[in-house]
Amino acid sequence: MENFIAALTKVDGRCERVADIGTAAAYIARHSNGPLLLPHQPSLVRAGLAEALRATGLPLIEDNWRAQAPTASAGVTGSNFAIAATGTLVLNSTPEEVRLATTLPERHFALLDPAKILPDAETAIPIIRSLHQEHPQAFLAYITGPSRTADIERVLTIGVHGPAELHVLLMEGLSDDPLES
Repeated sequence: MENFIAALTKVDGRCERVADIGTAAAYIARHSNGPLLLPHQPSLVRAGLAEALRATGLPLIEDNWRAQAPTASAGVTGSNFAIAATGTLVLNSTPEEVRLATTLPERHFALLDPAKILPDAETAIPIIRSLHQEHPQAFLAYITGPSRTADIERVLTIGVHGPAELHVLLMEGLSDDPLES
């Protein structure tokens, strides 16, 4: 876990350990300033994240995604697993709502069970094979820090092609199944 946190921090990602879903919701509320895109993902539904976020007073976008997504201040997702060596999150982004939540708003909050942090990309190969066997047409997103791009003069710009901020919330007991986000 410490290697993941160090690698994520090197690429300007933020990482916070949270004790429970209420603490996660409070963190998201402190770092958000408007509606949240919240896809229906098994681990987040089971944990009661929508209810916890509603209790903070933040408005949630849970349907009519295409029309409402441009108004979102942040997207909130789970994660299938992470790669410690690079600070990378990996998640099944086949559902359009997940792709919108991870690419359109200026902030992305990702909840991750520390049990799903793998040491390196090679360790992830069997899991990736399983994901593609279960969902042959799946899109997998590899997210390493905030979105960044550079022009030919090597001028780095953050947040042009995706979120300018990535917050990873580590919560034990969320889901230790890397096939579930």
